[in-house]
Amino acid sequence: MTTESPRWFKSSYSNNGGDCIEVAANLVAPHGIVPVRDSKDPSGPVLHFAACAFASFVADVKTRDSSGL
Repeated sequence: MTTESPRWFKSSYSNNGGDCIEVAANLVAPHGIVPVRDSKDPSGPVLHFAACAFASFVADVKTRDSSGL
């Protein structure tokens, strides 16, 4: 992975319902990855996605949300 530490953040749209993820967007530009973890288990496993794959996922979620699916 990298020696740079992830700076985790949770979306401002999170409603503290417990079903949240955190992402470390600071690693996108230098490494092309988006680490993702469960906000309830910060010491648990971290998934690493290619930046383009994560951007596609987010775009799809936004499309589905705006279309009411």
